[in-house]
Amino acid sequence: MQNSDGLYELNPAVDDVPEGLHLVAGLTGFADAGSAVTQLSEYLVTRVDHRELATFDADILLDYRARRPTVYFDQDHLADYRPPKLALYLATDEIGQPFLFLTGFEPDFQWERFSAAVIQLIARYKVKTTTWVHAIPMPVPHTRPIGVTVSGNRTELIDAMSIWKPRTQVPANALHLVEYRLQQQLHPIAGFVLLIPHYLADTEFPDAAVKALETISAATGLIFPTDSLREDGRDFLSKIDSQVEINPELARLVGSLEERHDSYMEGNPLRSPLTDIDGELPSADEIAAELESFLAARHNGEDNEPFSR
Repeated sequence: MQNSDGLYELNPAVDDVPEGLHLVAGLTGFADAGSAVTQLSEYLVTRVDHRELATFDADILLDYRARRPTVYFDQDHLADYRPPKLALYLATDEIGQPFLFLTGFEPDFQWERFSAAVIQLIARYKVKTTTWVHAIPMPVPHTRPIGVTVSGNRTELIDAMSIWKPRTQVPANALHLVEYRLQQQLHPIAGFVLLIPHYLADTEFPDAAVKALETISAATGLIFPTDSLREDGRDFLSKIDSQVEINPELARLVGSLEERHDSYMEGNPLRSPLTDIDGELPSADEIAAELESFLAARHNGEDNEPFSR
């Protein structure tokens, strides 16, 4: 395995990381249909408590001429420069469960060293499972739930959630290499590919972010508030539906995709293990209420079995 020395810098101020956490990852770069990973990263960075654990060296990993950073020009001078960032964070979910979150740009260079570095951090913090998300455009309709393809070695997730299991060659993501190396080490790893309507691939599709959070919750048990994203999603789809209504060609396209989708799904009756019988994921408030009820029942002696870890 490649030597990862010097590829990242640890934050010495954070030395109280619990062992056995889940690692969640999503990198922006080659493909991000519906801005799924971009929205996921922004959502988690702004909505959950987090502290920076490790920062990767962008000068080693990034091709600046291919993905130029932004400088801010204020009339006659440069007012700000925001360098691209790739970092590992210690974060907590809606009910205080800690987890690790790897986010930022996808490396352009030295994938083997990067993969070795991620695996080194996984070993350092004795990570329990690794889950990563990315999104690709597919000929599917926006009027149906977003489907996923699941890779890795967590067969319970693959069997329950993966609606499309192709045998094909695909352009790799840097996290594909991390997954491949972790699979060789028998580390529990799941990669979720979100299948986004191709005609919405270049938009910021809120339901893509919701689906990304759902897959992470299914894989880790972490809980995230999604009510605002779902509201944005309803508004977004309402505007799309309005455009479909006044555009016969677009309506025919969506209708054709619906027929193909429904025909395919007749032989793939899968739904997420987190959804109810109507296919809806409970809100963070509903999940928290269920958790409080469960803990109250244990406190009252209704369940005398000890917690297992």
